[in-house]
Order: sequence, then C-alpha cells, then structure tokens
Amino acid sequence: MRAMLKFFVQRPWLGALVALPLVVLLIGAIVATFIWAQLPELDALTDYQPHQPLRVLSEDGQLIGEFGAERRRFVPLKDMPKPLQDALLAVEDSDFYAHSGIDYSGILRAMLHNLLHPRSLQGASTITQQLARNIFLTNRQTFARKAQEGLLAIKIEKNLSKEQILEIYMNQISLGNKAYGFGAAAERYFGKPLDKLSTGEIAVLVGLPKDPNRLNPVLYPERAKRRQAVVLGRLVAVGQITAEQAQAAREKPLDVRRPRRLSGVADHAAEQVRAEIVTRYGEEAYTRGLTVTTTLRYAEQAAAQEALRHALFELERRQPYRGPETTLALPEGAEFDEALDSAFDTYPDLGELRTAVLMELDKSAAKLVMADGERITLKGNALRSLQGAKRGAVVRVLESGGQWQLSQVPQAEGAVVTLDPASGAIRALVGGFDFARNQFNSATQAFRQPGSAFKPFIYSALIDQGAWAGTLVSDAPFEQGDWAPRNYDGQYEEALTLRQGLAKSKNMVTIRLVQAIGPQRARAWAARFGFDEAKQPLNLTLALGTGSVTPLQMAQGYAAFANGGQLPTAWLIDRVQDAQGAVLWKAEPPRFKTAVSARNAFMTSQLLAAVTREGTGARASAMLGRWDLHGKTGTTNDAVDAWFCGFQATRAGAVWIGYPQPKSLGERESGGGLALPVWAATMAVALKGQPITPLAPPSEGLVKVGEDWFYEEFAGDLAIARIGLAAPEAPASAAASEPPP
Repeated sequence: MRAMLKFFVQRPWLGALVALPLVVLLIGAIVATFIWAQLPELDALTDYQPHQPLRVLSEDGQLIGEFGAERRRFVPLKDMPKPLQDALLAVEDSDFYAHSGIDYSGILRAMLHNLLHPRSLQGASTITQQLARNIFLTNRQTFARKAQEGLLAIKIEKNLSKEQILEIYMNQISLGNKAYGFGAAAERYFGKPLDKLSTGEIAVLVGLPKDPNRLNPVLYPERAKRRQAVVLGRLVAVGQITAEQAQAAREKPLDVRRPRRLSGVADHAAEQVRAEIVTRYGEEAYTRGLTVTTTLRYAEQAAAQEALRHALFELERRQPYRGPETTLALPEGAEFDEALDSAFDTYPDLGELRTAVLMELDKSAAKLVMADGERITLKGNALRSLQGAKRGAVVRVLESGGQWQLSQVPQAEGAVVTLDPASGAIRALVGGFDFARNQFNSATQAFRQPGSAFKPFIYSALIDQGAWAGTLVSDAPFEQGDWAPRNYDGQYEEALTLRQGLAKSKNMVTIRLVQAIGPQRARAWAARFGFDEAKQPLNLTLALGTGSVTPLQMAQGYAAFANGGQLPTAWLIDRVQDAQGAVLWKAEPPRFKTAVSARNAFMTSQLLAAVTREGTGARASAMLGRWDLHGKTGTTNDAVDAWFCGFQATRAGAVWIGYPQPKSLGERESGGGLALPVWAATMAVALKGQPITPLAPPSEGLVKVGEDWFYEEFAGDLAIARIGLAAPEAPASAAASEPPP
C-alpha cells in the first residue's frame, strides 16, 4: 500500500488522471440521486388516460362529428399490426426489448457516426426516452434535460412492462396534422384502419416520428417519399422485407392528398350536441373520450343533406354567374405553392363544391388547379362565363356526370328536419347548406313565415267546431280595407269543399275559415301544436301563414297529426358513454302533450292525404310511388320562403328554403318546386322497406257516412254545411284585430 502511495506521489499527474474519473462518477452519482428524487410520479403512464376527443355518432354508429385539439384513436397493442410494430422498432429502437431504458451501445454508435459524418447527425434516444420526453419534458437540448430524460426512462422501465411502454408510445406520439398515435395517423393520411395499410404506407408512418411536420406526406410528398425510401432500406437490412418488396413499395404512388375540409353529413346537429355536452361536462368533454350517440339515422341524414344541397345548387344554376370570388397574384418559384395554399385555406372546399384557381385561359379551354393538386380543364359554357377572368381567379367547380362544371356558392339557405312521430326522436337534421360557411342552425333557429304550410292548423280548428271534408267555403275574391289578397293561381270559384280548398291551397278559402273562427281562437288553436302564439298575427293574415315558425316546430306540428293528436317533443341525444364504454347518461324520451283529439288529427290528415294525391303536393306521391303520404306545400308572398311539410305513419318532416336575409327566390320558384323534392328524396330513404301504412281511424268519436267522416255529435244537420257563401260582414273578432299589412 505504501509502495502504491509512493508511486502516485512521485507521479502526481498519473494520480490526477486516475482520480478524475472517480470524482466525475461521484459527482454524477450525487447529481443523479438529486435528479432522481425530483423525477415526477408516473401516474400519467401507469394510469394512462390519453386525451381523446368528443365523438358524436348516429344511432347506427357512424361518426358524424369529432371535437378536440387532438385526433386520437386508441388502439391496444394486440390490435397493432405486427409488421407496423416491427418496422417501428427497426427504425426507432432496434434494441428495445433488450435495453433497460437507455441504449448505451446505440449512444456509442451515434457518437462515432457523428464524429465521422458531422453533416448528418444521429440521435440515440430509445422509444422509452422519447415517451418520457413526450409525456413529462420539453424538447430543449440541455444537459439537465437529457439527464432527466435518461433517468426517467430507467424509472419507466422499472415500473412498466415493455408491452405497456410500446402501447402508450404508439398511441401517444404526435405524427403531424393533429394526429396523435398511429391509429389516428392512418385515418388522417390514408383514410383507412391500421390493418389495411400497405408496406409503403407503413414505411411513411414509421418515418414520421423523426420530424412529423417536415415529413408530412400531404404537405411535403417528396420529403415523405425520400424518408420512405430510407425506412424501406432499413427494413430490408434487418430482413423484415425483401429488396423486391421495397422496390415495389417505392415505385407505388402514395394515395395521399392535401386534406380538404369535407362537409360532414350532420355538422349543425353535431354542433348542437357539442354545445349541450360541454354545458353538461365542461371543458373535459374535449379530452376524456366521451362518445355521444344521437337519434339520427345516418342514411336518412345523408339523404337529407344531399337533397338539400342539390336543390340549392339547382336554384343557383338559375341565377346569373357572379364571377370569381377573388383574383390572386401568383408569384413564380417557391412562393407559388404558398400562395395557392393560402388561397385554399381562405376559400376552402364546401363539400362537393370544390375551389379551383385559374392557371390559363384561352379561346378553347380554361385550365385550373384544385386544392389537392388535381388539374382540370373547363370548356363550353364555362368559357363564356370566365371571359375577362385573369390568371389567379378563384372560382368554384362541381362534378356532374363525370364532367367538371363551373359553379358558384349558393346564396340561399335551407333546412331539413325529420322525426319519428311515435317518439319525437330526430332522424335527420340539416341546418343549412354548409356549416363552414354559416354556423346558424336554420332548422332550429330560423323563424320564417310558413305560408300555406300553416293552413292545416286552421282547418283543424274548424273541424273541431263541426266542419268536415265536404263543408262548402266561398272562394270568391276578398277585400278588407287596403288588403286585397289573391289566390296563388289567380283563379277563383264560387265555392269549394274543405278537401278541395286545401288540396288546391286556396287562400280565399282559408281566410274565410279564420274569419268564421275568429283570429284569436284560430291563433290559440295553432299554439296547441307548439307554435309561439306571440309570433302569430292577430288578424286574418294568419290564414296565409304570415307568422313566424321554425322548421323543427313545423315538423313537430305535423307529427301530431300522424301521432293521433299527441304532440311530440323532439330530442337528439340518446346516450353518453365514457372512454371505456360505460353509460354515463341515458335519455328518457320526453312525454307527449295532447294537441288535439285523435279524431281531429285523423280528419285533418284525410284532408292532407288529398293534397298529396290530387293537390299541390301530388308530386310527392308520384316520386315515392306510395299513397300513404300526407303533406302541404307552402310559398309565401313573392316566393320569399318555400316549404313542404308532411308525414307518413312512421315519419314526419319539414323542409324550408329561403335567403338568410329574406328576399324573393325567383318569380317561378315555389314550395312544390324547391322544397317538395328535398322532402321526397329524404323520405325515400326514411321509408325504404316500410309497407304502405294508412292511418287508422280512432275507435270512438267518429262516424262515417258514405266516404266522409264526421264528429259523431256533428253528423247530419249539425255539421257545418257552408261558410262565407252569403258574404256576411266580418266577425267582430276579425274587425277588431290589427289591420293586415
């Protein structure tokens, strides 16, 4: 021992050389002990609860809305395809199952590579280190942070199994485009689940952790392809795939495109659900993985949206072309793509209505580019409309019959609501043309004049006083002061039956009904069907539907006729479940309110059946090929609002079309031409497979004489035989009300 000390005393430089590593190790141990004591608890991993968005589903399980900052699909490790797992480990951490959190051999390899190749630096972070950094730390490159990362990785390895670590990593890591985890990334970039990915697609996803923003295959396809080639080369090197498979994957084009905003089939309904769930559960609704199942039927909802959009496109085709929405300055070089990206962000696609930028225009063709990079050519009529347009003009195009056509954003709006009369469950709710353009929900918030679609509620009031289908009513011209209403068709007859008056939608007939009942009583009767009494006029214009109603209110009101006089309360949310599938809340269908008697509902429905068989709504029966339909068209003055409302025994619905700021839809537009086809197209899906189901008369309170029904106490001479045929003076109730506009 003395000899050893003497040796080092005589050679102090050698003693320092030996002591220095020991001192460094001692200091390192002290620092590591201090840092270890400061490490966070691992609850975020041992009780892993990934932030999962609020998901809104249709009744049949189709996704119709998703809300949250992170797009995530938690996929258990057992459901992660083995080729994906193996590829990820080969690229990111080949010794994952061997190391204890830190790959010391990998660090040495990286140091040697970086010394030899300083322009292409490599890292040596294990998957466990990446997970530690992702969950607990920042990306700052400091010694203290790296020390924390390494020690955290060791702590994680001591508390979690390798399978748990890999499962959390594959579901937690950011892969760009707001996609977190490989399940979300597969949907985001390729529109498919993990088990459907090809080798080339797996290589793209596995390459993303290196730099998810710069390697985004949608925004930077060339970079993504270069990274894909590197990954494929690595997979060949470790024997996961053959060189031939790698070559085939490299040569196959990636089926990715710039994600354009696709109009969901139920954006307004999903927003209504979101608002209610956030009110109920707070901001946690966006992160705790809640799933809300609605009462919507996906196919019916999709049909309603498609039919409304088609009607609005058709209406827009009859309007003059308004020209490009704007004209961009398109610079050359790298700034060209940035200018296009900015334009497509400012003017996003609206569902199938695509945004396109004019690249070149001559006498024979117009060449345009769309958001996903597709280039199209327009000819014919489009050229005449685009004359004078310049390079950079932003226009809209629509595909029809396999050909692209010049179009424009519809200025009109619309709404569709269908519901189950027996429960009040909403089966379809379309609140407008496109949620991105207008978040206002016209189905529930737009109070508009219903026009002639309001007439059945007036007829119902008179039936309760003893009228029947054959009651004669004057159809002669009517004047009151300066007010001189007219029939829509400009034709007048001496008298019409109630059945004929409603079928032909004669204004004079309905005015005389309100005159006979009295505006006060008629308005109160209409309120039984769920309408705000204060929003209905207290004068004879009530007969023409000059009050204010919403499409949802009209659907509910018509549903009462289908439901034996019981007014349903519409409801949309069926149940709420947590991320584990446990039911947190289940709806109890709301109770009904008696609007009118079953016999009144039946007799009024018979009049509405005549409308769809021989009157203004006959087109509905022809389009659907069934005779168990009941409904009524509605067109207000100057065709400002167009309606069709109706029902079958199992479904009631209302359609409205109009401009947000009321103005005429066009001289020749009407409820029968605009709204009825939307209703029929929606009902075609709603009633698919449904047998013909005529409404059954109630078991008591009615008598049938010949082909006509009567209240039993008003049968015979007590039935109201005629109204207004002697042209009597207006009742005091009408004369005392406000003068019509």
